[in-house]
Amino acid sequence: MDLKIMNNTAKVILLASMLPFVANAAQELTPWYVGGGIGANNYEPNCDVKTMKSCGKDDPYAWDVFAGYLFNDYFGVELGYRDLGRAEWVDYANKMNDVGGKGMTLGVVGFWPIADLWSLSAETGLMNYLLSNNKEYGSEYYSDSGIAPYVGASIGYNISKNLKLQAKYRRYEGLDEDKWNTLAMDSNYWGFELSYRFGTPAPTVVAPTVVAAIDSDNDGVTDDIDRCADTPTTFKVDLKGCTIYAETTKQRDIGSIQFANNSSVVKMESYERIEKLATYMHLDPKTTVFISGHASDVGKADYNMELSDSRAKAIAQILVEQYDIAPSRIEAKGFGITQPIIEGNSAEANKVNRRIEVHITEVTKEALTK
Repeated sequence: MDLKIMNNTAKVILLASMLPFVANAAQELTPWYVGGGIGANNYEPNCDVKTMKSCGKDDPYAWDVFAGYLFNDYFGVELGYRDLGRAEWVDYANKMNDVGGKGMTLGVVGFWPIADLWSLSAETGLMNYLLSNNKEYGSEYYSDSGIAPYVGASIGYNISKNLKLQAKYRRYEGLDEDKWNTLAMDSNYWGFELSYRFGTPAPTVVAPTVVAAIDSDNDGVTDDIDRCADTPTTFKVDLKGCTIYAETTKQRDIGSIQFANNSSVVKMESYERIEKLATYMHLDPKTTVFISGHASDVGKADYNMELSDSRAKAIAQILVEQYDIAPSRIEAKGFGITQPIIEGNSAEANKVNRRIEVHITEVTKEALTK
């Protein structure tokens, strides 16, 4: 039997033996699939490559095997190995040449369903090819490798949920032999591919007998999904049967703390008030505090602005470091001399204006009624 026929027969047997893999105990289709294909390939240019004198007999049979992973039903990635067949010609030294390309491929593929069992696909990727040339029936041999891009398109038919048959076309560009600069070829491939997707289609689920749902607390949400039993019938509830509350924000001024002249050091007698503020904030974790710093109208305005900011931040630092209040619940800002309690720079005005003021924001909840 002719050696080429034997090789092609072996390829078909290999392809057929690869497909019947079964996914063990899978409950649905997995994203993994394997497959293989066989077809015909045509190298371009055919007989006008720079080193060709005349054409010989071609062996156009091409084949490939591949494995793929689907990110979803429309997009995936494939890794494969492809043999593009061989072509013969006689060069100007009257020597017989027999060239062929093969190698690993990596690409992405997209799918578009067009009917229940039919789909279109497109692909693009790169081939790490080996281009080999046997001259004078193996007495001379040379090869070169490189990276060539390819694109492809196909139409597929789902024989079953696992098996798909596709009619495929691919175009390879730049299968060049640059080492001796004798070959510069492209390739067209037509063929069929059969792929197997692992897994078992999910079984049909028989709907259970429907039992009338019960709403024990008459809130409009049945007991099977009611997370809050015995809610008052006058209260509004959410989809899980729990009372809906409205939050109300209130602000309270809880007084001020005085500072010495030209100082942001907190006086010892002020710590008792700071401790009471921290205790109140721990009792209600939703409260926040705004600390505004102020200064007397003595000296430069820019300096007083910085001094007032330092006073506000000094109180905030005590709340954080000594009483473990989260910084996200505190805002501190200086206002300098812009918000005096008493206008002017008298001794009385200066005393009361050297201060910080504390404003608490409280969030209260109230059940909504129908």
